[in-house]
Amino acid sequence: MEVTFWGVRGSIPTPGGETQRWGGNSSCVEIRHGDAPPLVLDCGTGARKLGIKLVGEPARELDVLFTHFHMDHVFGFPFFVPIYTPGYDIRVTIPAFSEEEAREKLSRYLNGMYHPTRLRDLPSKVGFRAIRAGRDFKCGQFDVRGITLNHPGGAVGYRIRIDGQSVCYITDTAPFARPGEGVSDGQAPTKAEQRMVDFIQDADIVIYDTMYDLDEYLEKMTWGHSYPEYAHRMCEVANVKHLVLFHHLPDASDDYLDEMEQKWSNHTEPRVTLAKEGVTLHIGGAVGGEG
Repeated sequence: MEVTFWGVRGSIPTPGGETQRWGGNSSCVEIRHGDAPPLVLDCGTGARKLGIKLVGEPARELDVLFTHFHMDHVFGFPFFVPIYTPGYDIRVTIPAFSEEEAREKLSRYLNGMYHPTRLRDLPSKVGFRAIRAGRDFKCGQFDVRGITLNHPGGAVGYRIRIDGQSVCYITDTAPFARPGEGVSDGQAPTKAEQRMVDFIQDADIVIYDTMYDLDEYLEKMTWGHSYPEYAHRMCEVANVKHLVLFHHLPDASDDYLDEMEQKWSNHTEPRVTLAKEGVTLHIGGAVGGEG
């Protein structure tokens, strides 16, 4: 399985000179395995560049899986070129109670008011499916399960499996226990933490929201984001092989993220890296170049 990061930033895109090395686009991740149609996780502004790449390939089908509908995860969908490409079959999966609700959630962003295009006018074939956390389902050839996260307005994390390989995408979420409780205090996981530990258990790669450092998290505990030490401890308890720190703070400059990379580079159980725009990770540990 290959995991490519097209957008790694949280809250708002941050283009500019201070984010050129690590990337300023908001959340978008592509997962590939052999000849299976690609799976796209969220459509932040990173989806624009991904879409340009996809329409240059011969395949004409893909799956898009949304975690939630805060704007930084949807910004890029109206600029995702495959939706404007006749003959493209795009299957959109959304946390919702019905197909109608799933369609309505996305149509808010393509309704002629917030974007000139209306969802019903797209020339590609766009189908919708509603899913509920805790239930197994298929996205093309991938087996997927969702889990409810700790985020204002709700969000769903995903475990994606194929051929014995697994990637977990856990964004956006705050910790599942307060400071001084559970794994952050060196104790056994709380009931809520154990649910997540079981979900990510033995995963090859876990992409985890670590937007804040500990001090900022303590100031913004209700804002729905986590910090690296907590993510690392959760993945350590769950025997995860590789933790990827994700959803970087808008104010996190390249120099700051360089320091973060250096700080975490000596961790091996699990291995820890930072999500970097354009980089492809391969199950087994190899790192590819820019996408």
